Amino acid sequence: MVCWPRIATVPHQRYPVWYLEAVVLLGSIVLWGFVFAWHTQYTQCPVFTWKVAAWPFALATVAGLATALFWHIALDPWLRVKAPGNYPTTMAQWLAMTLFSLGLKQLFFVFAPFAWLIRLFGKKAPAFILTIAFSLAVIIIREYRLPSPTLAEPFFPWLLAFRGAVEAFSVYLYLRGGVLLVWWWDLLLQSRLLLN
Repeated sequence: MVCWPRIATVPHQRYPVWYLEAVVLLGSIVLWGFVFAWHTQYTQCPVFTWKVAAWPFALATVAGLATALFWHIALDPWLRVKAPGNYPTTMAQWLAMTLFSLGLKQLFFVFAPFAWLIRLFGKKAPAFILTIAFSLAVIIIREYRLPSPTLAEPFFPWLLAFRGAVEAFSVYLYLRGGVLLVWWWDLLLQSRLLLN
């Protein structure tokens, strides 16, 4: 349900909204199945931590605000020209994009890959590294498919390194405070888009 506003407002859809929503629903069920089946068993940490310790929460808040500000000043002006569709122009679009990010993006990039990889390897270190590698691979594929790809730009390796650091911090927060802490971090990052 939280993904529906974003799916319904995407221009130039090839498939009907009901089909895309069904795919998201079934995919989310499978991905959450990975998380609930393996995360707690292999990390000895709950998926949802309702009482996050003060230190991880403060770290997520300060890092989220600093990262959002850096992203807004240094990266967004350049990226907005390359991929304007990734930036909302109205409050309704921002809300739809933020709900989609919280509802599916973090599940796809962090929660499910980490749970699957920790099940596969049985250790946090390779799962941590390969979750970041997976995220970067998806980013590269997505960039390649843009109308004006940024892969050939001299700035792209720095952008990729920054995105890798953001994903690494997301996984770190996931291990320290569970899903809710990562959602808080992502909400702070998405809040930078409200400045425009």
